[in-house]
Amino acid sequence: MARRSGDCMRCLVIFAVVSALVVCGPALYWKFNKGFVGSTRTNSLCPPCVCDCPPPLSLLQIAPGLANLSITDCGSDDPELKQEMEKQFVDLLTEELKLQEAVADEHSRHMNVTLAEAKRVASQYQKEAEKCNAATEICESARERAEALLIKERKITSLWEKRARQSGWEGE
Repeated sequence: MARRSGDCMRCLVIFAVVSALVVCGPALYWKFNKGFVGSTRTNSLCPPCVCDCPPPLSLLQIAPGLANLSITDCGSDDPELKQEMEKQFVDLLTEELKLQEAVADEHSRHMNVTLAEAKRVASQYQKEAEKCNAATEICESARERAEALLIKERKITSLWEKRARQSGWEGE
């Protein structure tokens, strides 16, 4: 049993050492290969980089309305590269304008359909309102005629009642 736990312990130690080397190995390799900080050892294969390019201009400085694009001026001396970059910029702007035009056309079409539907519904409501107004006028004139007939009937009834009382009728 003791031999078995010793073997397990040895395996764990070996595993821990291998894991540490795998994790730390590349960093240590580059550290020793490049030299320690402050040492005079330098890598002579790669000369220091020199770039005479101006800092990149943002598109906000060129065109304030286009905040999501940027253009660098580096390589502006090369006419082919400059032409290609301008072409790509022009293509991007053209595509953006086409997309905006498509959205505007779709919005305009939607508004025209909505306007036509609103006009149709308004016309239908106008016809219904005219029918309602005509029916109200007919009802009002019928009410006025009925009121005039009722007044006339009351006068006639009053006249007949007066004559009946003169003839001796006493009523109820």
